[in-house]
Amino acid sequence: MKSKYYLDAENRMKKSLQSMQEEMAKIRTGKATTSLLDMIKVNYYGSKVPLKQVANITAPEPRLLSVQPWEKNLIGEIERAIMKSDLGLNPTNDGKIIRIPFPALTEERRKELVKLVKKMAEEGRIAIRNIRRDVNEHIKKAQKNQELTEDQEHDELEKIQKLTDEFIEKIDKVLAEKEEEIMEV
Repeated sequence: MKSKYYLDAENRMKKSLQSMQEEMAKIRTGKATTSLLDMIKVNYYGSKVPLKQVANITAPEPRLLSVQPWEKNLIGEIERAIMKSDLGLNPTNDGKIIRIPFPALTEERRKELVKLVKKMAEEGRIAIRNIRRDVNEHIKKAQKNQELTEDQEHDELEKIQKLTDEFIEKIDKVLAEKEEEIMEV
């Protein structure tokens, strides 16, 4: 049975891993993926809504995204939102569909992106280790307050270390996949 300490650590580590994966998904590789536009919000009748709630987003070709708004009067608004995003994209529209071409990445830019994802992965590892430290402190405090025996404390600390190792391994795997994706020509 998993203890409350283990479940707390596991839950927080999952959130940390997910957050890092979401950040990495925003990093543009040479390939066009619809998830790149996930964080773009569009002004829709006075409120900001995610782009995917007002348009159909597809990747008809490896280096092209197309955005088809459900309401034609949103084309200008969507185009502005894409340009304002920090993705460095140059959308064009024909009155019905917005097309977003993705130029091939230069070798230099690929190396910069790899450095960036490595930094993100390291921040992810640090977050996981901070969670481990925090949970370990709770376990030690519980043992001091005689809520846990020394054996239980030892077992809990061991389980938390194994969990930490698992999540760091997952981060390394995500990093390796993203690095490969970036360097792919």
